[in-house]
Amino acid sequence: MKVDIPGLEAFLSIADLGSFRRGAAHLNLSQTAVSHRLRKLEESLGVKLFTRTTRQIGLTQAGAELLPSARALLKDFEHQLDQISRRHRDEQSILTLACMPTIAVHVLPDVFAGFMQQNPSAKVRIFDRSATEIGETVASGEAEFGVAILAANRWGLATEPLLTDEYLLVCPADHVLAGRESVTWSDLEKFPLIRCTERTANRIIVDEALGVRAERMNWTYEVQHTMTAFMLVQGGIGLAIAPRLAIVNLQSTGLTAIPLARPRLTRTVGLLSRKSDPPSALAQSFQRILRSKFPKAGACLENQAG
Repeated sequence: MKVDIPGLEAFLSIADLGSFRRGAAHLNLSQTAVSHRLRKLEESLGVKLFTRTTRQIGLTQAGAELLPSARALLKDFEHQLDQISRRHRDEQSILTLACMPTIAVHVLPDVFAGFMQQNPSAKVRIFDRSATEIGETVASGEAEFGVAILAANRWGLATEPLLTDEYLLVCPADHVLAGRESVTWSDLEKFPLIRCTERTANRIIVDEALGVRAERMNWTYEVQHTMTAFMLVQGGIGLAIAPRLAIVNLQSTGLTAIPLARPRLTRTVGLLSRKSDPPSALAQSFQRILRSKFPKAGACLENQAG
């Protein structure tokens, strides 16, 4: 028996939405066309799939038995189409990835230098987004994989740690705390502090690590981006907490960074990918070079930066 894909689509739309009218609208077809597709499917099976009255429809026993199999069949069909699409994208030499801006600036240039040597005809599309947005971008299929804070993974994606990035205090070079080997969170309670907005991965990490102590801190300013926080620090109106990866050329800005203690805060940066999808040839090439920059999973960024 031939698999009737249009008929199965009509059957699932009617079953899911509870009427021929809504099922037809979902498929962008007329009710006549959907009824015709369903009738052909029923005729090929030799059974009725719905019971119908003037007010409502319901599944017959045969329809109820067919429903899970039809779902699985179409899901597998869509997956196969997606795999074909991926292979076609490989043939077109397009690599799509999502990453945090700090990764894009400080890690990826060296990676891309090696990647383009191995894949000179490749084209690259980068989505430089926040850690939480990267998960959405990968889960939706917009990007093949992402490089982000793994703690921000809320989508059941496959993860692979690459490096451990430490959070530091950023303050003016002439600040009373400057020059210390480290500062504790208790040392900071009397100073105005700058933090990231809610739902950002950095904010979540800091709040979870501090617990109730977070409420004792003098959070005076709230920003979306670390560069904005650094501008406020330069203005002498507050101190910022930022990951080491985001701190570049502080000497030229009149700022300095000091390690935090009790507690020491870190974040794990790594790869995010969809569990069901094997990486394309281009993704494998890129990820292999990226891993070579951090040969030990979860390597400390301070050691790697040296």
